[in-house]
Amino acid sequence: MFTLHSRLEQDTIPVADLGVSRLCMMNDARYPWFILIPRVGGITELYELEQEVLVQVMKESCALAEAMMQAFHGQKMNVAALGNIVPQLHIHHVVRAEGDAAWPAPVWGVGQTEPMGTAQARARIQVLLPELITRLPDLAVA
Repeated sequence: MFTLHSRLEQDTIPVADLGVSRLCMMNDARYPWFILIPRVGGITELYELEQEVLVQVMKESCALAEAMMQAFHGQKMNVAALGNIVPQLHIHHVVRAEGDAAWPAPVWGVGQTEPMGTAQARARIQVLLPELITRLPDLAVA
């Protein structure tokens, strides 16, 4: 059974359910930062997923990365599944650009999180969704 880890629940804003993953947005105004969480219980690593699910997660991840780069006009896409603090398998997708709050260092542990207001969060999601829908037309928006 899939349940979102409490830390992800606390730090993110739900966006949509994709084929096999939940899409959430990190509540940090400094970066376009979205997270894919495969809706499979008890999984901590990509290699633990069944082959068909793994392939679909990778398709969703690539579609998300491409959509984010188009929507937010980044220079570099950072994709990572760390899991050192939150054991539930989740894949970070962060659009980076020269001059952002952490450039060129990783975003983790740099500065203070800047939570978004409702309007700012909604606007960021609305920028992404048209690009994502063209790549994943069957997504269910939260």
